[in-house]
Amino acid sequence: MPENPAVLVGSSTADDAGVVRLSDDLAIVQTIDFFPPMVDDPTWFGRVGAANAISDVYAMGGVPVSAVAVYGLPADLPTWVPPAILNGAIDVLNECETPLVGGHTVKDKEIKFGLCVTGTVHPDRIVTNSDAKAGDKLVLTKPLGSGYLCTAIKNESIAPEHAEQVMRIMATVNAAGAKAMVEVGVNAATDITGFGVLGHAISMADASGVTIRLDAAAAPWIDGLAGYIAPKNTCGGLNRNLAYANDHATFEGGTDEQVGVLADPQTSGGLMISVAGEKLDALLSALEAHGVETRAVIGDVVEKGETPVTVV
Repeated sequence: MPENPAVLVGSSTADDAGVVRLSDDLAIVQTIDFFPPMVDDPTWFGRVGAANAISDVYAMGGVPVSAVAVYGLPADLPTWVPPAILNGAIDVLNECETPLVGGHTVKDKEIKFGLCVTGTVHPDRIVTNSDAKAGDKLVLTKPLGSGYLCTAIKNESIAPEHAEQVMRIMATVNAAGAKAMVEVGVNAATDITGFGVLGHAISMADASGVTIRLDAAAAPWIDGLAGYIAPKNTCGGLNRNLAYANDHATFEGGTDEQVGVLADPQTSGGLMISVAGEKLDALLSALEAHGVETRAVIGDVVEKGETPVTVV
């Protein structure tokens, strides 16, 4: 890819969004994300899709300023479904004070929805995935397991209260977590999505030139998840994530179930924040003050070892 001095964050570190400098004190954050439904309810699908797409801006320490919808629509789709999806997305965008300014649709065999989001950030206050430092602690702001639970939804084998719970978690935006980490000042962050905690930790470690140690027992699970950890609820993405991790991680601890949850693909997961050890208490306090329910310390950062990640 041709180099451009205005590009402050590109694709080389597999970060959450691109960042381009406009002036000495202003840069734009750009991202796009869309996917097929992970839940049955169109309104919840719109909420989750919007929260997932806008999260990339928050993970960079930015503030979203506008969004454009992206649709793939089958020809035989009931006419009430697209507006229901869009209304769900608008619910989340209104929460984030982010206007929807347009959109684009194409015909597709399977419905797909997402957003292209533009945000802003000061060039000197960008939070990337590439500056984690030895001595940092890792903090996660949402519980894990949405991949298992969404597969259970597709299999029609989930209790209604557990389906409602996972949809609520996925539709929760990461704005509060982003505010806390920007206030405190952290070294690195990323949002947890399809590559799972394991995959995103590997990317952060590689980009930062360090090794990340993940405490498998410390990773938070969505309430009720244990009852859904079974082969029938294991999606293909989890197996691909594990296969990748086997070549990039060392496994010294954790049960098979705990490691599986670390590899579980998340839709609209939480922020994984790398913060200097002496700032850990300040970050946890700030997260609590901003109403972030999950504030789990799931590992730490050490000098670069044989593999990017060690699970203990």
